Amino acid sequence: MPKKVLMTGNEAMAEGAIRAGCRHYYGYPITPQNEVPEYMSRRMPEVDGVFLQSESELAAISMVLGSAAAGKRTMTSSSSPGISLKQEGISYLAGSELPAVIANVQRGGPGLGDIGASQADYFQAVKGGGHGDYRMIVLAPDSVQEMADLTTLAFDLADRWRIPVMILADAQVGQMMEPVEWHEYRPPPDLAAKQWALTGASGRPRNIVRSFFLYPGLLEEHNLRLQRKYAEIASSQVRLEETGTDGADVVIVAYGSSARIARGLVSEGAEGGRLGLLRPVTLWPFPSRRIRELAERGKAFLVAEMSAGQMVEDVRLAVEGLTPVGFYGRMGGSMLTTEEMAREAARMLELVAGGAA
Repeated sequence: MPKKVLMTGNEAMAEGAIRAGCRHYYGYPITPQNEVPEYMSRRMPEVDGVFLQSESELAAISMVLGSAAAGKRTMTSSSSPGISLKQEGISYLAGSELPAVIANVQRGGPGLGDIGASQADYFQAVKGGGHGDYRMIVLAPDSVQEMADLTTLAFDLADRWRIPVMILADAQVGQMMEPVEWHEYRPPPDLAAKQWALTGASGRPRNIVRSFFLYPGLLEEHNLRLQRKYAEIASSQVRLEETGTDGADVVIVAYGSSARIARGLVSEGAEGGRLGLLRPVTLWPFPSRRIRELAERGKAFLVAEMSAGQMVEDVRLAVEGLTPVGFYGRMGGSMLTTEEMAREAARMLELVAGGAA
């Protein structure tokens, strides 16, 4: 019988990582993700794991790289400015094809900003905040349960594709408390053994893990192989949730805390049931194809996010001008509100009605 436990999102993410077999955690304190290292510092010794509070964010991501190269399930977490400091190491992980999980519990910015909920790190996560042509799988939980479940999934995806995976949450989801239902974790049976890991070369050829390709043509060849892998991920790993899109005139596109607010509007039948919700669970790969399909059926879109407008650009690219795309956002740690979102949705419906006339 599954057991339900009341936890914060940050705690659920940490426990989900442990249940998925993470035994190496490296981090540095920053609000609003501090419950993650606090929880890990207590739980890791109980499961014979390693917790280390590093001297900096740069050190933490470098330690993750070392553990990942040894074939271990490893994780770090931080909040916005701290993730910025980890970007070089994240690029090294991607270039070396090392699996690791990085969690960003976003706060307001730019700069030190504040500790309120934000979604302004979308560009950094899905466009590659570090250098080079690389990608990460980016998962966006909207509940405490998903903070647990998507973290477990993140480790499986990281190992399957030999890629860094980011959990892109926000302060609201990280700090809120909800019941979490725990099930026994079973790793996918088809996950390959990590024959590439640096575990000692006694009795076998040596392994080399690197992201440095000095001789002419080698780096391009490596990049072309990475791009083929990214294309395969993009075609097979899109995850999304839809509510009421079939009968909607306007589809709200939102993730994380913003999606919870939008779901309330849609579930309550606001504006006579003419609103639907599309929630990307993977921010990369992005559900561009599904958005395009809805646009071809005449659906207009309202993108709601706690930023000046970042994900809205990917929605517009997917729609390619077929139907209107509106935007509603707030910045600086300010939450979206049901009333404001309802007003923006009503404006979009009026626009659609005017165009039809």
